[in-house]
Amino acid sequence: MMDSSGRTAVPSIKRLDEAVVNRIAAGEVIQRPASALKELLENSLDAGATSISVVVKEGGLKLIQISDNGHGISYEDLPILCERHTTSKINSYEDLQTITTLGFRGEALASMTFVAHLTVITMTEGQIHGYRVSYKDGAMEGEPRPCAAIKGTQIMVENLFYNVIARKKAFKNPSEEYSRILDVISRYAIQKIGVSFSCKKHGDSRTDIHTDSTSSRTDAIRAVYGPGVARELVSVTASDDDPSHSIFKMDGYISSANYSAKKTTMVLFINDRLVECSSLKKAIEVVYAAILPKASKPFLYISIAMPPEHVDINIHPTKREVSFLNQESLIDSIQKAIEAKLMQSNTTRTFYTQTLLSRSLGVPDEAEESMPVQTQGGRNLKAPVNKLVRTDPSNPAGRMLAFMQKSLAGHVGSGNGLVDTKPVEMPMEDTRKIMDLTKNEEFAAEVQEDQTGLNALNGAHLQNNKVHKIAQMDASSLAGREALEHNISQANEDSRNELTTTRRLVRQRRNLKERAELTSIQELLATIDQETHSGLEDIVKHCTFIGMADERLCFVQHKTYLYLLDIVKLSKELLYQQVLRRFGHFNVIQLSNAASLYELLVIALDEEEQSGRWHESDGPKDQIAQLNVELLMCKAQMLQEYFNLSIDESANLCTLPLILDQYTPDMDRLPQFVLNLGNNVDWETEKECFDSVAAAIGEFYAIHPPLFPRPSVTSSEVYQPAKAAEISQVPRRLETDVNSEPVQESVPQSGADEPEVEDEFRLEAENAWAQREWTIQHVLFPAMKLFLKPPHHLANNGAAIQVARLENLYKIFERC
Repeated sequence: MMDSSGRTAVPSIKRLDEAVVNRIAAGEVIQRPASALKELLENSLDAGATSISVVVKEGGLKLIQISDNGHGISYEDLPILCERHTTSKINSYEDLQTITTLGFRGEALASMTFVAHLTVITMTEGQIHGYRVSYKDGAMEGEPRPCAAIKGTQIMVENLFYNVIARKKAFKNPSEEYSRILDVISRYAIQKIGVSFSCKKHGDSRTDIHTDSTSSRTDAIRAVYGPGVARELVSVTASDDDPSHSIFKMDGYISSANYSAKKTTMVLFINDRLVECSSLKKAIEVVYAAILPKASKPFLYISIAMPPEHVDINIHPTKREVSFLNQESLIDSIQKAIEAKLMQSNTTRTFYTQTLLSRSLGVPDEAEESMPVQTQGGRNLKAPVNKLVRTDPSNPAGRMLAFMQKSLAGHVGSGNGLVDTKPVEMPMEDTRKIMDLTKNEEFAAEVQEDQTGLNALNGAHLQNNKVHKIAQMDASSLAGREALEHNISQANEDSRNELTTTRRLVRQRRNLKERAELTSIQELLATIDQETHSGLEDIVKHCTFIGMADERLCFVQHKTYLYLLDIVKLSKELLYQQVLRRFGHFNVIQLSNAASLYELLVIALDEEEQSGRWHESDGPKDQIAQLNVELLMCKAQMLQEYFNLSIDESANLCTLPLILDQYTPDMDRLPQFVLNLGNNVDWETEKECFDSVAAAIGEFYAIHPPLFPRPSVTSSEVYQPAKAAEISQVPRRLETDVNSEPVQESVPQSGADEPEVEDEFRLEAENAWAQREWTIQHVLFPAMKLFLKPPHHLANNGAAIQVARLENLYKIFERC
């Protein structure tokens, strides 16, 4: 600022307006809703209340209402109740040396009136009615009005920080502020065991905190912090009456060595005043660091009593901290007392373990039969065997198949040799790598949906082929051995590079630049979240796959329960949900030969006729097929844009959407899918249209049993000519392999080639069923664990059936 002569003017000192001073002071005392509640709570305790109830709305920003049964406020004191520095606690500064009350400044209520609307209802003993009065900016608004009341005081603080916009905007999460209020009440509920406390949200009938005035301290801790904390508490005391060191008496409860939490909970009271002391907290944590596992923290409740003249309580605006004499000596005494108590109580330690079965087929090790979970006085206590969960759903070694010998059932006699038809199986080493990745959050959502498993499998096959070729060389020669080692090393390197490349591509594909912004899709996804059955979701996410029970049902284990899951229903729901999640962002399955919509519809109508679902009264099949072709051609642009269902100008289906990586639908069901698009989709309304298209795709992509009859694995029978003829009628016109030309199959029906036909169809059937089971185990189940949110109707329609429970089986075995 410049004066008339061009020199910088010296700013003058001015007396701030009283309203500005009061508002600044209010900002120091009332920092957040929890600090306002703490001041009100201390006033109620100073008034001798034995019952305090709190009601909070929107984390205290809208309403904090506290009611007590204390002595109340006299009518004569109401006019100056909310003026600054008016108090009944002290008369002179010397009184601070011997003060025993929690409040003393007379600033709390005054500060609240400058940043909120405050209303008081009070009634003292002997009065026939109470008084209600409102305050603003430290002054009473109008005269106190008589009203119905009970002995005590009720204070309502409304619209906190209504005139401090920046402060109010800083509180973005009302739930966090409410948790802070609960924390303050919880701490006082432990200290003041002769007072009953309750707290609830406005409009709720259930209280979030409730303690009884007749409860013991351990009962109060149990009510507030839960039985898990109360069960592990150890009483601790310490005292010192030497004036040269410190004069104090301490008692409290600390957690034993069996308790651990992510952060330290320390409830500290000095002369009944809730305070914090970081140096004392650190000293105690040092003691626990030598006992608890790394990153585990204790629970501490400590109450210290010392002469009031040794404590300076007037060092913090919110009275959160105090200063006291001989602080180092006092902390050292308490630290030693806690350390000694922990050493005395460390005779019992509890460890929670879980036994996993060995993959070997021999007798399990003694250590695996039952693990000691508790040691006491040198005696081992074994966990009950009927409670042990012996499989790990995150480890492929937990599968039932890992305990079984490889069978030769996949080798079928044909001529003089063996035809190797064993199902494709992922090597255990690669499977472990993939499952290890799922434990990392970065890869958990992508591992089961990307092509990692398939590439690992192809890499393993590539390595095996190279090793097989090199093994044909003369291994006895040095050159042969060197070539063998070089090719094995090169194959391993190729496999690793392939996996790395796939992960990079998958990350790029999963991080979509834009998400579906259509309201209809968002509503459908929200409906999925709302209708999720939490129990069934937990079973699917944490189960262990055992094997197939029949063509639809598979066995899974969840904890100590055995379930049958309908894989067809679950896969249909999974793929329906994935269509909605990937809406507009599909990869493409390119058909090697475009399929005529008209021909597909005719095939589907022929199947409908054979199953009795089409009659001549429905109209000519040609006409129905042509109408559906015209309908789908009209919707071709929408199907292409949103679902990657590409239809060219000649009414040929060219592409399909890729819903799950490593997974393609059964092309034998493509005609029925096209018919469903024409007949069962509601094309009029956007939301119903997308929902019905997703349902049709889910029905098509669901892992239905193959149309081939399932061959017997143990029987030596081969397909009869009649069965071969039946299978030959299955439409096999479409292939999805983009890297090879479509195979034209010529199937003889009779004559000298019948045995070859039988073996050919049996081989194809075995491969189809084996591939389906591998896909269920290695593709669909991992995908369901990550993405499926099962709706309630799946829990009631037989999609999940409990078969057995380990505890009940042990009861049966005990009777035998």
